[in-house]
Parts: sequence; structure tokens; C-alpha cells
Amino acid sequence: MDGKTKNIMVCSIIVITLLALGFASNIIGGYLYPQFYDHSCPRAQEIVRNVVAKAVAKEPRMAASLLRLHFHDCFVKGCDASILLDSGGSIISEKKSNPNRNSARGFEVMDEIKAVIEKECPHTVSCADILALAARDSTVLTGGPSWEVPLGRRDSRGASLSCSNNNVPYPNNTFQTILTKFKLQGLDIVDLVALSGSHTIGFARCTRFRERLYNQSGNGKPDNTLDQSYASQLRRNCPRSGGDQNQFFLDFVSPIKFDNSYFKNLMANKGLLNSDQVLFTKNGESRELVKTYAYNQELFFQQFAKSMIKMGNISPLTGYRGEIRQDCRKINA
Repeated sequence: MDGKTKNIMVCSIIVITLLALGFASNIIGGYLYPQFYDHSCPRAQEIVRNVVAKAVAKEPRMAASLLRLHFHDCFVKGCDASILLDSGGSIISEKKSNPNRNSARGFEVMDEIKAVIEKECPHTVSCADILALAARDSTVLTGGPSWEVPLGRRDSRGASLSCSNNNVPYPNNTFQTILTKFKLQGLDIVDLVALSGSHTIGFARCTRFRERLYNQSGNGKPDNTLDQSYASQLRRNCPRSGGDQNQFFLDFVSPIKFDNSYFKNLMANKGLLNSDQVLFTKNGESRELVKTYAYNQELFFQQFAKSMIKMGNISPLTGYRGEIRQDCRKINA
């Protein structure tokens, strides 16, 4: 067994164990519910909303960044704010993983929210819950759906660089690999397609899709599922070498508006990432879902909200497990 396979198996065992613990916590009353802070910190949601609104007004891209942080957090040991931890002591930060390095951002916004909330309600609101609320508010601020966020998560006292490297889907993963990674988290193909719709906002770097433009299958040829006129436009700022950090809209039609044009782009073979386009080209069930959401934005919004709630419930720490961090970047002393 090679090292990579062993890491995937270890991460899978961790996720399955945490899922089991999560279900057990529901039985003993440690479940999540939207009113969790109604008495202990009644202004918590208002504070998160206000700080996120200010950050997005200053930089529209921040909405996608905060949404992505929640996603990358939940796929590693559950929704426990492990992604926010800096390296220190025995902790090796998930910020150093391949999916997060030079791309995960929004940490300063999280710091600001936490500082205001700690002043209002010390030692009360978890960083994991702040992440979940910020993801919802980012969606709403860019024109997407709203939903009641179940709350009551607690924060982890550790991170996992290896699980971040193995659990988070990569832009060049095959459809089956991506679906397997979702299923390991208790998410299905409907969740996969709906949550991928978050790529209706945000950016990707040249390095994330370059091989589609020049050498998709190791044969020196571009991806034949990519519209060639679109590919030609992309090559202008994403050359064979250099320009790794050049940024491109994930949805070139309405890049800062949360809508269903992402799915329309896939139907036109204009998905930016390989992991986007395979939803339309590699599986019949996902192709039909793409078509459904492309034709019916309301249905997409409804499912996106349901899938976000489902994702936010991946293995939460509740009750006496974990802690409420005073600083999202480090565990309590």
C-alpha cells in the first residue's frame, strides 16, 4: 500500500468515526439548531452579517472566499474550524495543503468577526459557527438564496494537513473521484452538483486549469470538451508556462452574482475547471441535474440551501467535545 492510499484510508476512517459520533450526539441532545445563541448571544448573527457585508462591499470576491472556507473546513474532520488554525506547537496548519496554499483566504475577515463577537459575548460563539453563518451571508449578499443555519458547533483542537490534501476535491480529479470524496462526507450526487453551483462566483488561478488548455490527457492536446473559442481566450492570459497566479472568473457571464449561469456555461462547454465540466460530460445523472438547474434557477437555489445545511452538519463537535476558541487562529491555552 503506497503512502497516498494509506492517507486516504486513514482520513476515511476519521470521517466515518466522526459521522458516527455526530449521529450519537444527536441522540443525546447535542444537535444543531438555528436558535442556539438566541439567549447567550442574541446579536451574533447580526454581527456576522454586518462584518461580512462590509468586507464584500470592499471586495466582492470575498463572498466566494468565505463560502469556500466553509466548504474546505467541512470536508476535513467535519465543520470544526480546523482550517482557521495557524501552525504552532503540534499543529501543522491546513492552510499549507495543496487545495488551500496560496488560494484559501478570508482569514482576516474571520478575525474581525471573532473580535467583535468576543467583545459582545466572550467565550460563547464558535469559529465553526461563524464560518457557517459567513458562508450563508456571502451567498445572500451576492444574490443567492438564504437559509436558517443550524448552530451549536464547537471548535477543534487540532488540524489535519494530510486529510486536507486527500479529502478536498481537486480541479483535475475525475468525476468518480470527486463523487467518492463527496460520498465519504455523507453527501450524494445531487449535493455535488448543487454545491458545485457555488462556482457561479469567484476566481480560479491559471495553474488550476492550465492542463485543459494544452495537455489534458498527456498527449499534448487540449481538452476536447472545452469550447475552443473560450479556450483561445483563456490562453491569452494562461500561457504554457508562467502566469500561474493569473486569475480568471469561474463564471465569466456574471462573476459576482450568485445565479444559475454557471450551469448554462457547462451546457455550452464553457466550464472553467475540469471538475466543473465533468458534471456535464462524464455522468448522465449529473448531466440531467445540470440541465435542470440551468433551466430553473429557483430549483437550484432551493437545493443549494438544502445541500449547504447538509454539508454544515458533517461531523460537528457538540456538547463537551472541542472548545470555543477565543482566537480562531489558535487553540485555547
